[in-house]
Amino acid sequence: MKKAIQTRRLAGLAVAITSCLVLAACGSGSDDGSSTSAPDKLGKKEGQVSILAWPGYVEDGSNDPDADWVSDFEKQTGCKVTSKVYGTSDEAFNLAKSGDYDVIAASGDLTLRMIAAKQAAEVNTDLVPNYGAVFDFLKNQPWNTVDGKNYGVPHGYGANLLMYNADVVKPAPDSWNVVFDKGSAYKGKVTAYDSPIYIADAAMYLMATQPDLKITNPYALDQKQLDAAVKLLKEQRVNIGEYWSDYLKAAQAFKTGNTVVGTTWQVIANTIDKANIKVTVPKEGVTGWNDTWMISAKAKNPNCAYAWLNHIEDPKTNAQATEYFGESPNSQEACDYASEGFCETYHAGDKSYSDKIWYWRTPIAKCLDGRTDVKCTDYAEWTKAWTEIKG
Repeated sequence: MKKAIQTRRLAGLAVAITSCLVLAACGSGSDDGSSTSAPDKLGKKEGQVSILAWPGYVEDGSNDPDADWVSDFEKQTGCKVTSKVYGTSDEAFNLAKSGDYDVIAASGDLTLRMIAAKQAAEVNTDLVPNYGAVFDFLKNQPWNTVDGKNYGVPHGYGANLLMYNADVVKPAPDSWNVVFDKGSAYKGKVTAYDSPIYIADAAMYLMATQPDLKITNPYALDQKQLDAAVKLLKEQRVNIGEYWSDYLKAAQAFKTGNTVVGTTWQVIANTIDKANIKVTVPKEGVTGWNDTWMISAKAKNPNCAYAWLNHIEDPKTNAQATEYFGESPNSQEACDYASEGFCETYHAGDKSYSDKIWYWRTPIAKCLDGRTDVKCTDYAEWTKAWTEIKG
């Protein structure tokens, strides 16, 4: 994997969400006069577009001559691309508010904040012809669609899997209990993702193993449910050898044997490429991400912004971009351009596999599971809890 994406998801989800954040449908405009409503038609392209994205999402060949899907876009549309990468969703949120960027690539913990803060424009998907090829099960999802209004188009998706050293971890695990309740068997050699969003992994496990907590969505935790997840993670803490945020370091730890079991991404397993290193989807399910391309409510170049959305949704382009990073492309047509076996490895188009993934969401006070009789904990509270967990 290229160095351009080594910081892709560092502590990117360890972000503070203010208690005033509530989810609301965007109206026809923001307080500063910027537009959040979708256009009915496009006009003349402005000749430029500014993009804010995760590393590896906007490549022009300067990092890797074989990775370039910007040059063709510029030639075909006349829209000159300028881009900036970010390392955390919090950083991206602050940058997006500046109004300096037309397009933002956002994970599920950022999208709802953008929408709630009226920083994202509603997107007319009819003006993005390549959107039609996207897998149906990725469309109109709650992290990018509010009250029936689309605020972006899908990029790619992936899962946070369970990885283990088959020479050490026996029998082959089929449950997350190997890193939670049974983690002491591998004390000092268990690993976990270093972010408050990892609390959702614990909540997902509790959802299956402690039904009396009545957790139905790992991103919608009232105080009692959050306390239970924190308790579990504090118990796990004594068995953790190292929390990871740099996927290359996570791979190295498995290679040396310093880590034998824990949370991973498919790209980490691919990097190791050793027969004794296995990955699995535990019976409790997995968390994961599905990224969205959004248009800023303050976009100065909306026509070129729509052109970029259509370009990045193009099957050939989407195949290049998702394979470069290491995640599933968003359409079956993209698989026609991907390397042999790539789509099979990343379960592209497998709805049953996708259904097992609890895609990252921003926890907010308004419970995402629909409850109205309690207040749920927001990400600011999760961030505080994560600090306590790690000590």
